Amino acid sequence: MTAFPSTSAALVTAEDAAALAAQVAGPVLLPGADGFADDVSAFNLATTHHPAVVVGATNAQDVSAAVRFAATHGLPVAVQATGHGAVAAADGAVLVSTRRMTGLTVSAATATARVEAGVLMHSLLEAAAEAGLAPVCGSSPTVGVVGMTLGGGVGPISRKYGFAADRVRGFEIVTADGAVRSVDAESEPDLFWAVRGGKGGFGIVTALELELVPVQRFYAGGIMFPGESAAALLHAYREWAPTLPEETTTSIGLLRLPPLPSIPEPLRGQFVVHLRYAHLGSEEEGAALLAPMRAVAPAVMDMVGEMPFTNVGMVHMDPTDPMPVFERSALLDELGADVVEALLAAAGPGVQTPVLLAEVRHLGGATARATGGPNAVSGRGAEFSVFAVGVLMPEIAAVVPDAVRATLEAVAPWARPDRLLNFAGGLTRDELDTVWAPADLARLRAVKAAYDPQDVFRIGHTVAPAADARLPRQAEPTP
Repeated sequence: MTAFPSTSAALVTAEDAAALAAQVAGPVLLPGADGFADDVSAFNLATTHHPAVVVGATNAQDVSAAVRFAATHGLPVAVQATGHGAVAAADGAVLVSTRRMTGLTVSAATATARVEAGVLMHSLLEAAAEAGLAPVCGSSPTVGVVGMTLGGGVGPISRKYGFAADRVRGFEIVTADGAVRSVDAESEPDLFWAVRGGKGGFGIVTALELELVPVQRFYAGGIMFPGESAAALLHAYREWAPTLPEETTTSIGLLRLPPLPSIPEPLRGQFVVHLRYAHLGSEEEGAALLAPMRAVAPAVMDMVGEMPFTNVGMVHMDPTDPMPVFERSALLDELGADVVEALLAAAGPGVQTPVLLAEVRHLGGATARATGGPNAVSGRGAEFSVFAVGVLMPEIAAVVPDAVRATLEAVAPWARPDRLLNFAGGLTRDELDTVWAPADLARLRAVKAAYDPQDVFRIGHTVAPAADARLPRQAEPTP
């Protein structure tokens, strides 16, 4: 039984917490209680949550009770599964931790999966593989499926299969009134449109129903090239990438590897160029398409080969341990020589910068098409994304944000006004408004006004409710 420490300054008293605990199956934790730190800890250690209370939800009814409790006490509500997308501190909030909600079912007959809010992508990858299928996923298998998907979700097979949000058939969500709603394109079309790409400002999604795709193996991996070949490689990449079929998704990164024992000796402490490659086809076809880039420079390490799709994390080799990071991104309609030169001047060889990674990712293909109907995914139609990230280590933390911003400012003259939500980093609400096209932003704010007029869900990537727009409710909620 959890002890509830009491303090006169607490936003939620021990008595309040005990009353809430009587309504939920999962734990209710006040600051200082056993397990509190585990639930508030985020994968991005740059964000530290100080909520008034944590509800360790085990089902949608627990989430509903937490939301109703927050409304009664005038507190905002935040949600976290892994904290990969933690961009704002949930201070003074009711933090709903969904990591215990791990229900997962896969139907081979319908090529779909139902995932609860705490399911990690590697679990879905493994379950889908048993049916000869795969989810549209991002580059990291350790993220939560729901959070990644609601922000769009782009990864190593997106040029063939689009964004992860494009594959959502329906979802269960708890809205600001505490109601548990089953939502699809017919029942509540505006909410269905907004949540797929608009993320968590409209409620807490407790389960998703997703379409799976017929992928079992692919020809994929990464090649590490010497950093001094960066200019030749990036200029070759800008000419090569647009020639590739939709079955091939690629990215290239300027990578400054730290001198850590966990990094292989040839790469430890080095500046390298990391080419990421994923081809949905035969090894012979994949190798032929990759050959022009392999010929540009000798590889320090070539890890591309045929592999099961469950090894998709080997393509980008994203970090698996929590760390504090600062990141920003931009979108481009084309990758011209002037853009490459600007990026090299900001983060190329010989530049003294704490930016860990400056990446160019090829989009286009199916990411330009709203498979499954229109949704609020931002950046639709962009051909490339540029992403920069730095680690906020104590000795360089003060200079990392400006260095990351400077990398993006270097390509700003060619950038589109919108950007990918999952790669946007921690933005103010005014900055967040630039993520979407004006018409989509207006619709998102209208949906927000209809379902969360009091702005209960206002922490993180959430739009503000429109003051002068209301949408009709299309269906009655589940009590």
